[in-house]
Amino acid sequence: MIGRAQYSRLMNVLAIDTSTSACSAALLLRDGRVAAHRLTVMARGQSEALMPMVKAVLDEAGLTIAELDLLAVTVGPGAFTGLRIGLAAARGFALASGLPLAGVPTPLAVAAAIPEAERVGRTVVVALDSKRDHPWIQFFRSDLTPLGAVEALAPDEVSARLTGPVLVAGDAGARLLAVLPDAVAASSPGWPDAVFVARLGAELWREGRAWPPEPLYLRAPDVTLPGSKS
Repeated sequence: MIGRAQYSRLMNVLAIDTSTSACSAALLLRDGRVAAHRLTVMARGQSEALMPMVKAVLDEAGLTIAELDLLAVTVGPGAFTGLRIGLAAARGFALASGLPLAGVPTPLAVAAAIPEAERVGRTVVVALDSKRDHPWIQFFRSDLTPLGAVEALAPDEVSARLTGPVLVAGDAGARLLAVLPDAVAASSPGWPDAVFVARLGAELWREGRAWPPEPLYLRAPDVTLPGSKS
């Protein structure tokens, strides 16, 4: 078993994300450079796109799985099927290689993509599409410290909890901006990017704060099993 102390240095990190409306893979080198990166916006089809994307970043970086130090993957909340795709792939790589696998919360990955200059002096609100009436919401300080757990909240419930300048990010951010007239939309994309998943995964692993590679489901999926009672 590989000891955590061995990973106190910088690491070669392969990260993937399929948790929302995009599919991405990135390879971060020990010197902090991004060696390769792929991202495609897609509502579905991640299962077909992910493995060729991973191969492309490994080939571009000139590395094999054996030369990596850490794997990182988003754990949600997010699309039920998308989360399963990314986590299954990451677990498969980890099992085959013996590498450690760091889970990264999806809202944190979205928030981390916002330039620091935009975040200063503002509460960051990440809103993710839940495919239901209430988006998934998480609040962060400007330094990305979470101000609570992820919750499913109606947009008007969000406005009741906020004071001061607000910065909104995420693929459901437009729903919040409609009820928060003084809020500002972040310039970053509304989906996670594997580049930031890699950086966060390395940081969380070194600090012993990585999430387990298990899906963070806040609700049961919209599936009814045969013979089940409503």
